[in-house]
This record gives sequence, C-alpha cells and structure tokens, in this order.
Amino acid sequence: MKHITIIGGGPAALMLAANLDTQKYKVTLNEQKKTVGRKFLVAGEGGLNLTFSSPLDDLIEQYSPSDYKAPYLKQFTNEDLMRWLKNIGISTFVGSSNRVFPTPDLKPIDVLSKIVKHLSSKDIEFRFETKWTGWNNKGLLCFEESKEEETDITVFSLGGASWKVTGSDGSWSAPFAERGINVLPFRAANCAFGVDWNKNFIATHQGKPLKNIALTFDEKVAKGELVITKFGLEGNAIYALSEKLQEALLNKENVVLQLDLKPSMTLAQIKKKFSNSGLSKVTDILKEDINLDRSTIGLLKQFSDKETFMNPDLLATTIKSVPIPIASVDDIDKAISTLGGIDLDEVDGNFQLNKIHNSYVIGEMLDWYAPTGGYLLHGCFSMGYSLANHLNSL
Repeated sequence: MKHITIIGGGPAALMLAANLDTQKYKVTLNEQKKTVGRKFLVAGEGGLNLTFSSPLDDLIEQYSPSDYKAPYLKQFTNEDLMRWLKNIGISTFVGSSNRVFPTPDLKPIDVLSKIVKHLSSKDIEFRFETKWTGWNNKGLLCFEESKEEETDITVFSLGGASWKVTGSDGSWSAPFAERGINVLPFRAANCAFGVDWNKNFIATHQGKPLKNIALTFDEKVAKGELVITKFGLEGNAIYALSEKLQEALLNKENVVLQLDLKPSMTLAQIKKKFSNSGLSKVTDILKEDINLDRSTIGLLKQFSDKETFMNPDLLATTIKSVPIPIASVDDIDKAISTLGGIDLDEVDGNFQLNKIHNSYVIGEMLDWYAPTGGYLLHGCFSMGYSLANHLNSL
C-alpha cells in the first residue's frame, strides 16, 4: 500500500483526505498546530459561508483566473459540496445573496468536528504539532524535532500568508524557492484599503456601516456593504475588488474607486426626488426623500465641494459615483486571504509540481484569487476533491 503524506490541515487538505481511497493508500495528515482547521474556524466567526447557491457559470466568474479554476469547480460544484456535507451530517440552508450556511444548530466548531470525525472513520492518521521544515539533501521530508521521512506521494496544503496565529504564515515559501519553484510575493487580498479621511468625519463615523452600496473599479462592479474604519474601508464590496486594486497600486500611488450610494435608484430617479421634494434643506432631502443616513451624508460632504453639494443635478450625479481615493493596503496579516504564492505555471493540471515528482500543491499556496467567504472555501474544497479523484485513479 502506498503512503500519502498531507502537510497542512486546512479546508483543501481536509477535503482531499476525506475523499482519498484508504483501501489504496495509507494517509497521514500533518498539522503544525494542536488541531486542524484553525483558519476555517476564524473564517466562521462572522457566519460560516460555505459556498453560494448560484448558477455554476456565475460562480466560476468570481474566481481569478477563472479559466484555471473552472475544471475543478465543475468537478465539485456547489450542489456537490452541499450533498457531501449532508452525507456526513452537516445540513445547510441558503441565506441572503445566495450564500450557503450550516443550519443554525451547527456552529463552525460543530462543522469542523463532523469533518474530522468522518476522516477518523476512514483511518486517516493525524499528527499534530508537526511542522514541516523542508527537504534534506536526499529529497526526504524534514519535520521539526523528528527524523526525515520517506513517502510515496506528498501533498502540500500550507495556506497563504495571512492570519499567522492560525499557522498560515507563508514560511513554507523559502524551502520551495530553494528547490527552484517560482513563488510570487504575497500581497493582501480580501482586506481593508486606506482612505485619507477628514479628522472630524472619522471621529464621528468610525465603525459605521454603509449598506446596500455598489463599488466600481476598472469596469468591475461589486455590490454589498462597507464599514468605515479609522484606516479606511473594509467589507465584502471592497474585498471583491481587492485583486484589481492591488494590481493598480503596484504602479500608482493612489487609485480612485467610484461609490454608488443608491444602486437601487437610477440617476433620473434621484434627480426627480430632488425636483419633487417639498423640503428646502439639502441635508433634509438626502435624509427624508433619498433615504441616506447620517454617515452616508457625511461621506458625501467629504468628497464633494460646496458648489456640487448645493447643485441638485451635480449632487445627484455624485450620489451615483462618489470618488473615493485609495492610497494604501492594510497589513497582510489582517487580510482574510492573500494573493501570490506558487506560480500556476509550476504545477500541471492535477496540481503536481513540474520540478518535484509525486509532490502536489493545493489551496491558498497557489496564486489564485476568490472573494471572501464561500467562494474562497469552495475554491479550496474543489481542489482537494479534484486531487483526490486524480490520485484514486492512478
């Protein structure tokens, strides 16, 4: 019986182990922390969004590069994931914006426990507090405080470089680079971006949400919510644009987002609200007729001059496209995920490293992007499942 050594205990690794044929392989999963799924649990703190109940083509479009991710998402669709979860005792429901969650009786730790229980029933061997440190000069795997290890197949699933407390620190990149693997620099993704707020504005509105808005950058539109922070803006709408914003900031000192404060209304409808209003004060019209809250009105004042604010036509146009200058990116360790990692050209279509035979890489170690939440988790799950199918067929 051949031996598969999995290094890392995140979502991609867990799905891989869950679907490997343990009649064919002896499977050992090594995790440097005391438990698996540490980042999985952190991701569930705001609600464990597992995937999206969207048409498959719409789902695939959320990923970058989408043509790279498409075969794996088609092999393990959102319907497949929900069915697999149900089979191991994890029931789900579709919430707002097509997001799929575990049913309310299941906390993130319960979901993780059921996955681990399923792996244990398959006789997967877990080795905790076992940190991989690289290869020796014979190409054998090396671990801290243990001897070198020989195995038939190695699968690396060590995550990106954010949330270091969970073990996802990107320190694995050095041994790979030493073996001639092209590891692209890590950059924050699904993160906050810096805005140079007016001091009076941020003192009043820090921590306030901007709900039901839309952001546009480089022809991509992202609807959702934002939170005003001392640093700038964070939330699902700006997370969805983080890859494009990062690319732009590599070449420019700052970039400008366009913020639509009322995506549910057309420009003509907003202008009509102004013209039909019986109120005299602009602020009252914005609040009563256009239904903007105090924070939204404050933001509108910061990014429009007095002439614009007092001109209904100009102000209506600005409401639909507030220019927000973005000058910086939050610290990488605060990011939900990272860009960069192992260049996709370094692996074949089955995730095998071209330069290291019988060694595979899955999950956030590879240079692909997905918006936060269910897209990111499903992307990792699909890679683990697809690799398991490939290995089972050998």
